[in-house]
Amino acid sequence: MTRIVAGVAGGRRLKVPPKGTRPTSERVREALFSSLESFADLDGARVLDLYAGSGALGFEALSRGAAHATFVEADRRAAEVIKANARELGMGDVLVVNRAAEAFVAAEGEAFDVVFADPPYSVGDDDLAKVLRGVAGRLAPEALLIVERASRSAEPGWPEVVEPLRAKRYGDTAVYWGQVRSDG
Repeated sequence: MTRIVAGVAGGRRLKVPPKGTRPTSERVREALFSSLESFADLDGARVLDLYAGSGALGFEALSRGAAHATFVEADRRAAEVIKANARELGMGDVLVVNRAAEAFVAAEGEAFDVVFADPPYSVGDDDLAKVLRGVAGRLAPEALLIVERASRSAEPGWPEVVEPLRAKRYGDTAVYWGQVRSDG
């Protein structure tokens, strides 16, 4: 079972795609958002959830005050689950894009304040670095970029405009934080 940890939808359940996704555990989301709230105010934030799966990260951000979330998910069934979760939770400003992360970040579009990238563990370091370089042009000033990987994976290849901030391991999961450089 996957639930929203806190905020206006705290405790509400999320549907999870039948297969092919690995939702971020409640423990990791709780720790991630506790840290996030010390770095940035989510109130009014525009959030991008790449490789969204069930949408747990984006919905957690909305529950905690984000104004908008764009969910990018290549798997059609998972994208439908995200839409169902948005309806069930009554979340308003939500956009679900059924597209590969690589294609989404290559297109022009709005800027985001917080970007979550939680690719399948099978996505290689080079492919992830390419997606992160692509999303760099969509980062608002001082935006946070948060990447979840297997703890055995290398630190992400950060785009030049992003300064690595921290890394934290939670069992077999590692969470990496970067922020747009103030001089970038």
